[in-house]
Amino acid sequence: MKFDRLDVYHVAMPLIYPWRTSYGEDYEIHSVLVRATDGEHVAWSESSPLYAPTYLTESAGGVFYLVSEIMGPQVVGREFESADDLNRALSVFKGNTFAKAALEIAWWMLQSEITGTPLHRLLGGETREVVAGADFGIQDSIDMLLGNIQTAVDDGFPRIKLKAAPGWDLEMLKAVRGAFPDTVFHIDCNGGYSLDDLPLFKEIDKLDLAFIEQPLAFDDLLDHAELARKIGTPICLDESAISVRAVEQALRIDAASYINIKPGRVGGLANAVAIHDVCRDAGVPVWIGGMLESALGAAICVELATLPNFTYPGDLFPSSRFYERDLSQPDNELTERHTFMPFSDGLPEPDPDRLAEYTVRSATVKPE
Repeated sequence: MKFDRLDVYHVAMPLIYPWRTSYGEDYEIHSVLVRATDGEHVAWSESSPLYAPTYLTESAGGVFYLVSEIMGPQVVGREFESADDLNRALSVFKGNTFAKAALEIAWWMLQSEITGTPLHRLLGGETREVVAGADFGIQDSIDMLLGNIQTAVDDGFPRIKLKAAPGWDLEMLKAVRGAFPDTVFHIDCNGGYSLDDLPLFKEIDKLDLAFIEQPLAFDDLLDHAELARKIGTPICLDESAISVRAVEQALRIDAASYINIKPGRVGGLANAVAIHDVCRDAGVPVWIGGMLESALGAAICVELATLPNFTYPGDLFPSSRFYERDLSQPDNELTERHTFMPFSDGLPEPDPDRLAEYTVRSATVKPE
């Protein structure tokens, strides 16, 4: 397969309500989309690192530059028989997994289009329902949060994820657990704490959470392993799980009992599948994460989450949860059982009018 042409778009999608975490607020979700062609075949990919390097070290502007000016010219016009071949060509560039993922996912999407094979089948998944959980960022008040949780509980979501940050942690959790003693909760700290906060985590131990997601800095596996030895609540890694090797090392030192997998964060779908397999062989469950992508990016996550070791309900949302108008069509919608089904035909694609409205900048990469 060969990339004949790459059309690259940096888009900003307005949110209904700001997404607040320990690292700040996002009022729009900034993604990079790639339209890749091979002859008459066309496919889209999406990678969503956010506007600024707050989640990790990449930003949408940086990813757009790298894909359109550095990495795209390196791969356009060349034959790649497998995603591994493409990844080897990109391996000269250090890090920058979201930028690599924009191209690597495009390879998979084109391969699906060319062969007529559903993406989840190419990845080794099964045609099965993918269970979704409910997620809430930092809210305006605890009362507002409790009301939103009540709605999710009434709707029957199997688990609820809560963003936590200094000043929005123990008091909030005690109120939540007091109101919902039997609900499955976990918290996501987005690296907002350190080992100095051990007394806080010992108090959180008393609240019977499923796990604590990314409590410490993204680049510190050793401290996560130390924290895991000192508290009873399991630890899940997100930002720290940036590669297959990082996950292998984390499991070797018992730094995590769960791993969150996001295709963009790990450099694409081949790496995501490899991490799934490493965790499966180690007896460590994984679950799918999201970056509030459009229906396109969310559908790609659903396809990946059909692999068998994705056993914890994922960060997957209907389009209406965050967007008045999703960039991509058709919208992603939950079934009555709070699940998503993988696609038997093509995945959602950007709506041309909305793409024009939301685009910040665009570029085309062709062979010289």
